Amino acid sequence: MSFAITDLEQLQTEHPEWQMELVEGKIIVMGPSDYESEEIGARLITFLNNWVMSRRLGRITGSSAGFIIPSIEDGDSEKRNLRAPDVSFVRADRLKKTKRDFVELVPDLMVEIKSKSDRIKPLEEKIQLFLQLGSVVGLLIDPDKLTVMVYRLNQAPVVLQNGDTLILPELLPGWELAVSELWPPEFE
Repeated sequence: MSFAITDLEQLQTEHPEWQMELVEGKIIVMGPSDYESEEIGARLITFLNNWVMSRRLGRITGSSAGFIIPSIEDGDSEKRNLRAPDVSFVRADRLKKTKRDFVELVPDLMVEIKSKSDRIKPLEEKIQLFLQLGSVVGLLIDPDKLTVMVYRLNQAPVVLQNGDTLILPELLPGWELAVSELWPPEFE
């Protein structure tokens, strides 16, 4: 059985506590993130929002914001997927007004944060899909290895570690973030 976005919306009405994605006609129920992965996402959203909001550059969202994207698996332009990166940025000129619904576009920046139960390959595949559909940059944050992988279409990924600085000049000129700032602090 193949599902559509309307089916997913119906399930969300019945089960608002579930976070779901629609991938090639299949509804995938996502488990909650581990605490550390969610904290890293919140930290990144804070750092991005501090830069983006004051300059009115666009919109930053977290893991619950759904993006309606086309299917590229079978060439059926009518088939659509609903995906939700952990963190997203959409330039202001692409989304001038926020919507009270899923948005039908691909974010300019999409971020996946590896949670305790995630495998790297599906995360990389999701990032590559978004890049093929028009995202400019994809990030894969791996708290286990303390790395940030930076993906751009048709380029080898760049691995950043503690001591490195994350920059996204094609999207956020002048913005810099020390990779070490992503990791949650330890309190005495």
